[in-house]
Amino acid sequence: MKPINVGLLGIGTVGGGTYAVLKRNAEEITRRAGRPIQVSIVADRDLGTDAPTDRGSCRVTDDAFAVVSDPEVDIVVELIGGYGVARALVLQAIANGKHVVTANKALLAKHGNEIFAAAQEKGVMVAFEAAVAGGIPIIKALREGLTANRIEWIAGIINGTTNFILSEMRDKGLSFDAVLKEAQRLGYAEADPTFDVEGVDAAHKLSHHVGDCLWQLDEL
Repeated sequence: MKPINVGLLGIGTVGGGTYAVLKRNAEEITRRAGRPIQVSIVADRDLGTDAPTDRGSCRVTDDAFAVVSDPEVDIVVELIGGYGVARALVLQAIANGKHVVTANKALLAKHGNEIFAAAQEKGVMVAFEAAVAGGIPIIKALREGLTANRIEWIAGIINGTTNFILSEMRDKGLSFDAVLKEAQRLGYAEADPTFDVEGVDAAHKLSHHVGDCLWQLDEL
């Protein structure tokens, strides 16, 4: 059976983890999905540093737009982050009839309405579970398991990175800079932690635009 080909945009911390999981669990994923799901092409600005060394037949490029326009790619996984080029790439992927998976909270908070409207018009899906609650499958649970329930409130940690930093500072008496470096080493914080430590990420999550996006997805 023809495999599902994935185009991966970004091979940093999250992208590299995604690539590794899909490759490591390829046999089990094939068994459960009924067909192989494989990364066929990866795009990243710094291929010299980040390109996977065990890529086999997987192609690599520094042209992300070549990925979203590749006729062999069925699903585009956007892990670049930010608003600008990520928006353009996601919208182009949708226009080309490809399903999209993203972990980009900032993108959805700012441009979610536009993206979901485009996906609905084109008849493709935008999956964003990885952008919510640290990847906990809460969206699937709300949409499928709790359809008849009336959700009145949700409680949780708004930003896991800052929660880790503040907890370590309180419990161990460490400095902010020391704990931030540890958070980066452990993969909790990005190389550029600005969105987390300046509260931008929390604002994105609290934005009413995210709520609009969640409920509009029900119409897809």
